[in-house]
Amino acid sequence: MATSLTRSDVMAIIADDGVVGIVRASDADQAVSLAQQIWAAGLSVVEIALTTPSAMSAITRLAELAVGRQVIGAGTVLDAASARLAVLSGAQLLVTPTLEEDVIEVGRRYQAATVIGCATPTEMLHATELGADAVKVFPASLWTPRVLADVLQPLPQLHCIPTGGVTPDSAASWIEAGAFAVGIGSALTRTSDPAGQAGRLREAIARARTDVHS
Repeated sequence: MATSLTRSDVMAIIADDGVVGIVRASDADQAVSLAQQIWAAGLSVVEIALTTPSAMSAITRLAELAVGRQVIGAGTVLDAASARLAVLSGAQLLVTPTLEEDVIEVGRRYQAATVIGCATPTEMLHATELGADAVKVFPASLWTPRVLADVLQPLPQLHCIPTGGVTPDSAASWIEAGAFAVGIGSALTRTSDPAGQAGRLREAIARARTDVHS
């Protein structure tokens, strides 16, 4: 079974890795397989999009397989009912595409970390004030790392996770701009070698963090 991780534990793991791996699959078996490949590559945090058929089943199976620092989350969470069911299925992380206040409340009630989708600085600050652990800058394809850096100048309290259009090649630029982590899906999983892609992503983020602190 998955180890008992607090919200703070989950956020610390995301901060350490700098990556949330997103799995959007055709069925539960494929979701479990892709998540295991991501874990095997050394990335600790995987979210299963609830648009995946039988996603809750995949989350339950992965929660039983997770060990140590491995985190299983639910993505594309749109309401409190789905959030609660995901947590009861074993999710330790709830991720939304939009600002869903009820999901923040469920996360706080059940001690699941929340990453809440936002498109503007106003939404990001509001989500943070409501208790979101981080904000998902979505879609990141509408932003640039420079814009994120500008937003973080007056709002350094935001934990921003750009998602949507992020690739292994662009991830470093987001980290250098001040992103807490990046969310990456199709560029990670829709390849012939998801594990190899995950490993390259991990190395790119490590180099970016070294450059920021050098």
